[in-house]
Amino acid sequence: MRTRLTTALGLTHPILCAPMAFAAGGRLAAAVTHAGGLGLIGGGYGNADWLDGAFTEAGNARVGCGFITWKMAENPAVLDQVLAREPAALCLSFGDPTPFAPRIADAGVPLICQVQTLRDAQRATECGAQIIVAQGSEAGGHGERRGTITLVPEVADWLAGRAPEVLLLAAGGIADGRGLAAALMLGADGVLIGSRLWASAEAQVSEAMTEAAISATGDQTIRSTVMDAARNLRWPARYTARVLRNAVTDRWHDDPDGLRENIAARADWAEGWTTGDPESANTFVGEATGLIHDRPPVADIITRMVEEAEALLRRAPGWA
Repeated sequence: MRTRLTTALGLTHPILCAPMAFAAGGRLAAAVTHAGGLGLIGGGYGNADWLDGAFTEAGNARVGCGFITWKMAENPAVLDQVLAREPAALCLSFGDPTPFAPRIADAGVPLICQVQTLRDAQRATECGAQIIVAQGSEAGGHGERRGTITLVPEVADWLAGRAPEVLLLAAGGIADGRGLAAALMLGADGVLIGSRLWASAEAQVSEAMTEAAISATGDQTIRSTVMDAARNLRWPARYTARVLRNAVTDRWHDDPDGLRENIAARADWAEGWTTGDPESANTFVGEATGLIHDRPPVADIITRMVEEAEALLRRAPGWA
């Protein structure tokens, strides 16, 4: 599939792997790149040793990296650590990219900014982002309230009138060829895929959590702050995270401060996270969980997604 994104980044398919913290290691990122997309290592909370291991695991594959911006600001040295690896792209999410954009530009690395509002898309464009990811609330993990199907075309319209050279990706709820085709029809140049690639053979996710996601429907997800309270992470109030509902969210969703103060409950959550138990910790997956029915290799996921999207687009006027 050829779009402005594939031309700009030298890809076969307009698909990027979301830089999911913990799940998107070097093996997953490399597999996405080898399948014709671009893999992004989940730099997440900025653990320097983990990042070195992930890039080593990716081998010679051309991969990028993504960071949780507000957390990286607490340890900006990890940005230089990753830039020294000459990544294919650098993705910043959940925070103001302005302080870091000049260093990324000086390194000659394309800057991707994931945003959840039109206002943040405008800000990211002003600071030099070459690619904007419009993330809808359907997405797994952290995000905000806007839906993908309205946010993407609104950002697309604004970019078309103000910054037509900036590329746009859609994220949130896209897990098959229908979602990829829809994203392109909405004005995106490609997609950033999280949950569907999270449930792949190469992702660093426990079998139990993957099986829980495969068995669930989108109705069984919830946006909450429980998992941040359990880890005592001070995420900005505007961001919540989508996970599968379980006994933990049922008990603590309306009392995250109580969970922060309950040392035993937090220890139970930590143990469940370490062992990958979907009952005592939380499974980070989006509403697309209802579209996920297996855990195949990344190459099979991308091939299936692209073939389905191409078939759909061939039937759409102007896309033959």
